[in-house]
Amino acid sequence: MHSPDKLLIRATNWLGDAVMSLPALRLVRARFPAAHIAVLARPWVAGLYGRETWLNEVIPYTPAPGRTAFAEKWRAGRALAHRAFDTALLLPNSFEAAAVAFLARIPHRVGYARDGRGWLLTRAIEPPRAGSIPAHEVFYYLELIRRAGWLDELPDEAAPLLEGVEEARVEGAAHLAAHGLGGGVLGVSPGAAFGTAKRWYPERFAEAAITVAREHGLAVAVFGSAAERPLCEQVCAAVTPHVRAARNFAGDTTLRQFIDCAAACRVFLTNDSGSMHIAYAMRVPAVAVFGPTDHVGTGPLGAHTRIVRHAVECSPCKLRECPIDHRCMKGVTAGEVARAALELLK
Repeated sequence: MHSPDKLLIRATNWLGDAVMSLPALRLVRARFPAAHIAVLARPWVAGLYGRETWLNEVIPYTPAPGRTAFAEKWRAGRALAHRAFDTALLLPNSFEAAAVAFLARIPHRVGYARDGRGWLLTRAIEPPRAGSIPAHEVFYYLELIRRAGWLDELPDEAAPLLEGVEEARVEGAAHLAAHGLGGGVLGVSPGAAFGTAKRWYPERFAEAAITVAREHGLAVAVFGSAAERPLCEQVCAAVTPHVRAARNFAGDTTLRQFIDCAAACRVFLTNDSGSMHIAYAMRVPAVAVFGPTDHVGTGPLGAHTRIVRHAVECSPCKLRECPIDHRCMKGVTAGEVARAALELLK
């Protein structure tokens, strides 16, 4: 297999996937220690790599998502051609990711042969069949580099971890303190992308947070996107009378600031979301509520995490909206989540 001198890695488009790809990318660096490695990343993902030492640079990728805005993507590809990358590793499965690498005239293009893009790749790798590799998605990315010839064998374990934890913790604690949340803080992320089915109930998040915060004298920080601000405000308003301090940060932090704040939390309560992946990758004790999504394939990894779920016959359905009674989430109680968090804090 070709050994790259200048390697462009197209990052995944979503935060959780980007976290789960980290073990594979560190092994790519170990395989090619002298290579110049750049990551091409969407703006909402680029901040993830700010403290990662295995890469040399992050290149923002700003064209509109989806199959539209072809002219923007054509210009982005042509602009990359001037950078003279000799190899591209494509983590997204999309046709568009391969097309941009092709337009960038990168001679070696490696990725899974999906979305009809095999003819655009010089190393079109057959996707793994179900059951042929461990179920967690981290192994999907590890298998990609193994089949590319860049990894001899899959590791037994591969928990995603972010670098710079101590620095992030210090910066995050200072940011939280500047907003009235000095001392120990409990983080809550009640939102989740792709519909409401993944969201546990805000009143139950509040109830669990109150129980844990009062037991350990913690303040509460609620995090989310700008679109999730009303949802987060509902949680914040419910906990405020019962804890020593609370604040809604939804829409008020950059990704880098959120990573820092998450690192500074004593414990984190969350749905299956990008926030969940950030919290456990920063070694923060994290409790994740799972319902319609696959807790085996995308759940948090490590002894510092807990998954709380209510097993029902229709889960995991992976639907954005529940067509019946949301029984997978209704079955999860605030007491269960609080007990899991208190166990992690022992």
